[in-house]
Amino acid sequence: MRHVLSLQDLDQQTIGSLIERAVDMADPNRRGTPLAGRVIGIYFSKASTRTRSAFSTAALRLGGDVMHYGPDDLQVTTGETWADTARVMSGYLDALVMRTNGPLAQLREIAEASRIPVINALSEHEHPTQAIADLATLREHFGDLKGRSILYVGEGNSSAAALATAVAAVPGLRLTLVTPRGYGLRPQAIDAVKQFSQGSELIQEHHDIGDLPQGVDAVYATRWQTMGVQHMNDDWLAAFDGFKVTREMMRSVGGAETVFLHDLPAVRGQDVDDEVLDGQGSLVWRQAFHKMTSAMAVLEWAVIGRPVEPR
Repeated sequence: MRHVLSLQDLDQQTIGSLIERAVDMADPNRRGTPLAGRVIGIYFSKASTRTRSAFSTAALRLGGDVMHYGPDDLQVTTGETWADTARVMSGYLDALVMRTNGPLAQLREIAEASRIPVINALSEHEHPTQAIADLATLREHFGDLKGRSILYVGEGNSSAAALATAVAAVPGLRLTLVTPRGYGLRPQAIDAVKQFSQGSELIQEHHDIGDLPQGVDAVYATRWQTMGVQHMNDDWLAAFDGFKVTREMMRSVGGAETVFLHDLPAVRGQDVDDEVLDGQGSLVWRQAFHKMTSAMAVLEWAVIGRPVEPR
């Protein structure tokens, strides 16, 4: 069963293939409907603009049909277990895409009971398909990821954890995460990435916003309150002082060819200035587009197992 729950469940070759396939899926001349006759279930427990739309349109563009479920649509609200729900869904659907915002263990429980692939569209600590979209965007733009460097600035959230794992799967790609102290990657995420990358020194994290790398190819920011969830500390914003991506920061760490990424939604004027988000070097809208192509690549792999080209 080809579940996509965490990138750390996949091998480096599979991650690389998914990135390449996401780039291929952007070809406007692409043809073929490998999911014709298949039904994809999409469950979202929270509001979503990009990821829900991306998976829905991805399934449709691949020829499949879509069933949508919201947080109040399933009998788990009345006490049925997720495992029993998964067993039932396995008789109706060909894959189940889920955004729970909960622990990954919950998705693993669902996947264990399923006879269909389960795809993580965002859990509490990882957003695997976001990272595939991120690197597909850079792969398309630069042509080759080897030797490139990314600076991630902001909270060590689910997007950051997935990005670190995806970077670890790409030979020669460097990532520096600069996160506020107390808002960095979880120790479990750091240990897992080190294990996945076999101790590679190309992925590093520190908390000094005054010590940024030079000559980076991409600067990546995210919203400081993931999914709009309030931080427990009322004074949390003070920890992010200096972490806003400005034109001055872009100039200080990169050059004319340095690009900007953001997983969106952005809080304009807080995590990034308008002139960066809307600037010439911004790839955020293409990055959002690649959420759909990455969803196409993941759905094709999970359901079919290999690329299916039209004859």
